[in-house]
Amino acid sequence: MNTRAFTLALILAGFAMFMVNTYIEDQRASMTKEYGAKVVVVVAKENIKELELLDDSKVKTIAVPKNFVQPGAFKSVKEIENTMATVPILANEQITKPRVTYPGEKTGLSRQISDGKRAFALTISNDSAAGKLIRPGDRVDIIAPIDYTSGLKDQQKIMTVLQNVYVLSTGKSVTNAIPIYGVKTSREIRKMKATVYTNYNTVTLELTPFEVQKLTYILNYAGRRPSLALRNNKDTEIINIRSSKLFDILGDEAAEAKAYFSKQRGVK
Repeated sequence: MNTRAFTLALILAGFAMFMVNTYIEDQRASMTKEYGAKVVVVVAKENIKELELLDDSKVKTIAVPKNFVQPGAFKSVKEIENTMATVPILANEQITKPRVTYPGEKTGLSRQISDGKRAFALTISNDSAAGKLIRPGDRVDIIAPIDYTSGLKDQQKIMTVLQNVYVLSTGKSVTNAIPIYGVKTSREIRKMKATVYTNYNTVTLELTPFEVQKLTYILNYAGRRPSLALRNNKDTEIINIRSSKLFDILGDEAAEAKAYFSKQRGVK
């Protein structure tokens, strides 16, 4: 065996390793300088559903460059124990404070109302509120009967009086902060099955002061309660919807109905 050649090979191998390590350290230093030192954050292990309870089985910690840390990111799993997701969270997404809530009986509604808006409660039933499948955070249109002719059927209207209205709460279930009465442990919270909670008879809406007046007028003078139509949360478009009258429903037979009402009133 050529000792001299072997020694030279070791020297060259050591030099190569030194150069590789130097390059890696230079790249690491460069990335640290550009993106910041690594920081530990909490991320989702798997896809997390809205209103799902968080625990160490669903989250983990990873290290990311400081510049990539999301605002309000949690730094340890302990910080998110017994919290609920307020929105769906995808696997490997950072868990941030706006995405979770702390259930508790002291949670109130007033802090959830936007500046300049008002909370307005509306009594509902299955057939007037999408089968009670409306949940906090949803958006709805409000449809109401309008009768300003003392019962003349051909003049009565159905109108969409408000569109894209934000639902603050359904019963005592509140957006962004689920009030849970008498519940102290995560096991009790799980038993509630918050994602299928439908035991409510009121829906609280976020309205402007003028919209509150409009809806109050309808409730007092329309004779029938308005209905809520559930819409996709991403669909925020306000469209021009004309009112519906009896003749719109009759379609091709509207002429016959108009002739009937004219005869009833003695109009030639």
